[in-house]
Parts: sequence; C-alpha cells; structure tokens
Amino acid sequence: MKTKQKPVKNPVPERKSRKKLRFEDGVRAALIAGVVICAAVLGVGGFFAVRSALFGGDAGQGPGLSPAAGERDSPPDPGPVQPDPVQPPVTGTDLLPELDEAIRGLEAGAGGTASGAVPPGTAPVQPPRPPNRRGILALVIDDAGNNLRELDPFLAFPGPLTIAVLPGLPNSVEAARRIRNAGKELFLHQPMEPLNGQDPGPGAIKTGMSPGEVKEILVKNLNEVGPVMGFNNHEGSRATMDPLIMKPLLEVSRDSNLCFLDSRTIADTAGPRTARELGIAIAQRDFFLDNEQDRESILAVIEAARKRAEQNGSAVLIGHTWSPRLAAVLTEAYPRLLKEGYTFTTISGLLFLGK
Repeated sequence: MKTKQKPVKNPVPERKSRKKLRFEDGVRAALIAGVVICAAVLGVGGFFAVRSALFGGDAGQGPGLSPAAGERDSPPDPGPVQPDPVQPPVTGTDLLPELDEAIRGLEAGAGGTASGAVPPGTAPVQPPRPPNRRGILALVIDDAGNNLRELDPFLAFPGPLTIAVLPGLPNSVEAARRIRNAGKELFLHQPMEPLNGQDPGPGAIKTGMSPGEVKEILVKNLNEVGPVMGFNNHEGSRATMDPLIMKPLLEVSRDSNLCFLDSRTIADTAGPRTARELGIAIAQRDFFLDNEQDRESILAVIEAARKRAEQNGSAVLIGHTWSPRLAAVLTEAYPRLLKEGYTFTTISGLLFLGK
C-alpha cells in the first residue's frame, strides 16, 4: 500500500543558505571596490606629495631653477580676477606625461646640459682673478718752488706723484710744506752744473768741488726743504758725467737712506755705474713729458711710456710745474690708464718694488 506523500516545501535552511551566499558576495565586492578606491586615492595623494617635495609646490620648474630667458622675476599683473574655470577631474593617466617631463628635467639638471648650465640650487664658483697689471708708471714733477700758483694743479692730481723742489728760492720751503700736506712724495731737486755753462740756480753742485764740498751742499739743501724721500738732479749734464761728483752724492743717498733719481739730462751719465759700484739701486728717467707743451704731444709721450712700461715693467716720466697744460692732461689720462691696467707709483715706491 502506497503511502501518500505530502508536498515538500523548500526547506527553510536551504533558503537561508542562498540568501547568505548572495549577501557575502555583495560584501566581498564592496570590500574589493573600497580597496581599489583607497589605493587610487593613496596613489594620487602620494604622487602629489612626491611632486611637492621635488618641486617645492611649483610644477613649472625644478628646485632652485631661475626663470627661463625672457621671463620676468615676478609674475605679470593678471588683470581683473576671473572665476576659476571648471576643471575636469585629474586622473593618474593625465598626470603621467607631466611626471615624465619633470623627471627628465631633473635628470638634465643633475647631469648638466649642453650649454654648461649650473646645477639647480648652486652658485657658480669662479677662481679669483689676478689683477690686470700691464705696467707701472712713475710721474715726477720738477722745478717746484718757483711759483706756488703753478704748483697747485699738481697737488690736486688724484694719483701718486713725486714733486721735486728747487732749493734757495723764495717759495721753496712753502712749496715743500704744501707738497707734504697734500700727501705727495717730496724730493729735493738738486741743481747741478750743465754743459752750456749757464747757472743752474742757488745751491748748485759743480765739477771741481771736493767730495766734502759736494756732501756739504747737498745736506744743506736737503735740510732746507726736508724731510724728503729722495732727490734728483736739476740740469747737471756736465756734473753727472763726473764720477768724482757722483760718488759723494750717491754716498749721501746710501748713508741717509734716500732715493736718487737720475734725470738723465745726458746719455753718458755716471750715475748708474757709480750706483752699481756702491751697491745701491737708483731710478732713471725714461721720458720727459713736456719738451713740447701742447696736449697732443704730451699724450704721445704718455702713449710711448705706456708701451715701455708694458714691455719693461715700468717707466719714469718727468714733467715741470711751469708746463701750462700738463696737470690737466695727466688728470684726464689717469683714470683711463688705471682702467687699462696700469699702476701708478712714486719713485720710492718704484725702488721699493725693485723695479
């Protein structure tokens, strides 16, 4: 006998199992989506953090880079403020080209460029430049003591200057005082006998004098206008050829530690060889500035002296207080010669430099 079976409904546990499976699948999908979103957010945030660290908040140029040529140091005036346009959302794909460009820029900065640009954030290191020295010029102005008015323009000369004062004149002592007060180097301009037989002036040294007489006259003249740094000869074409005159004269130079400048009023002067015999250094004139007193002639002498100084290291130029245009021409030429690399000094400075 068959037993009649009742219709079987779906078991409740089975329904619950299916509902549970669908819920777990949804949760798992949501978690996966959340992880993906978080990873994307963290990736974009990390990129901007790296980008900010590398570029200091400016995406247009690397750290420490100066603006490109033609750009202004400060941004131009933007004009009236406009509302910001709506920007599409930035994605990682959109940022990749900019990141690649930034990396290439950093690599170029680290490795140098073909134009030799300085690495970002550093200053160029330049070795110290040696001074541009092309030669030394020593200017001497003779015959001070005759006229104080003629002396004044030379006292105003802006550079070093040696001024030699004649002894025994009404303005000798006052001229010497003014020269010292102006900060110029003071010399005695010692009169000495010329070949033409003319009187060289008060306190002259002449051939035929004994060594004692030579020293006595020289010391007297030095004391009159002194203290001085040295002395040079006024005229003296005959006396400077005579070793019997030059030896006692240079012995005073040696024993008193005074400089001597041979004005070379004659080529056959005994000054250089007598100085070698005594073991002392003396200076010698190279050019007279004002044999012709017009501006062009004076400038021509300066040009010749400039070339001599560049070739031989130094040149000595002698002019005179009575030359009417000399002070103005020297003052005009002085800054140009300095700019060209020439150094000016006094006679004592020249001798101390060993030139």
